[in-house]
Amino acid sequence: MFFRGLILIAALVGCGCQPTRFYTQAIGGQWEIISRRETVTKIIREEPPTSQLRSQLELVQQLRAFAATNLALPASRQYEAYVDLKRPYVVWNVEATPEFSFESKSWWYPFVGRLEYQGYFRKELAVDYAAKLRADGLDVFIGGVDAYSTLGWFNDPVLNTFVYLPEAELAELLFHELAHQELFIAGDTDFNEAFATSVGREGVRRWFAAKHDQEALAHFLKSRTRDDRVVELILGKRGQLERLYDSTEEMSAPTMRARKLEIIESLRAEYAVLKKSWPGYVEYDGFMAAPINNALLNAVDTYYDLVPDFETMIANANGDLPEFYTRIRRTKKMDKQERRAFLNQGVEFAASHTELLAENP
Repeated sequence: MFFRGLILIAALVGCGCQPTRFYTQAIGGQWEIISRRETVTKIIREEPPTSQLRSQLELVQQLRAFAATNLALPASRQYEAYVDLKRPYVVWNVEATPEFSFESKSWWYPFVGRLEYQGYFRKELAVDYAAKLRADGLDVFIGGVDAYSTLGWFNDPVLNTFVYLPEAELAELLFHELAHQELFIAGDTDFNEAFATSVGREGVRRWFAAKHDQEALAHFLKSRTRDDRVVELILGKRGQLERLYDSTEEMSAPTMRARKLEIIESLRAEYAVLKKSWPGYVEYDGFMAAPINNALLNAVDTYYDLVPDFETMIANANGDLPEFYTRIRRTKKMDKQERRAFLNQGVEFAASHTELLAENP
């Protein structure tokens, strides 16, 4: 997840399509992070050898080095500081859609274009804004965010919101955020997040393989396989809802609402059956217990729908990540439709569109 360095943005533009209150909280939130930094090397030097924080920060430094040397990610000067925000999340994102559509509400930001969420450093502000959107009849989701990338505008610190994650999750998060700095396409949230998710997952696989930790690698791959099954179920139900909304059959809003609820309840029921074969699996329990609506389903779609296409592209590049980045970077000046076609058809599409790619190096 990224959230642009809004101190710089506010200083440059001073206005825009967002209200002053939004920029004010963004400036305050970013300034809090900048002003409370402590260097990681100082903390490691001063913390006792048994300190969990020290061991986790040492792991972060190892992951940074691996990201730079093995994943070709821009890790220089990133995660060299630590900030304890004294809260569970760094920002809370608000996403919204109409009640009977998956067309996400978007917000325009300087430099990054339109994004399909709005982030708040204070939860109460996110809750207040979400209430206004609900009052307008929209489906709304508020999600707490562990980390975000400023895309190189600032040197991102390690935060208390993610530093204590288990090794695989911490590695995936760091590789994901660094991937945003490697490639970001303004106005294409789904593309950016799925790209970073793919790099994060590939990075964790290579991390454990390089450590020759076969047990951890097997556990990670098993966990990803199970998560993929659940995501497939969720996206399948999202597809059913999309077909319902696009149906030419005449129906009243109450009837449409009742059918929507039936599909959502079938999602919960099928998940309960699926997880019975996986003792101890709880990864999506919170998701299923929450109010499920279009905005929440879109959040899953954003991160995972395009991942198989990116993974195919990595395979087509023979696992050469710099080559993979080069191929994907060629899509920056394409429109969304061309970019999706590029992903769907992979190398074959690239070979048949050499003129277009030459124009977009």
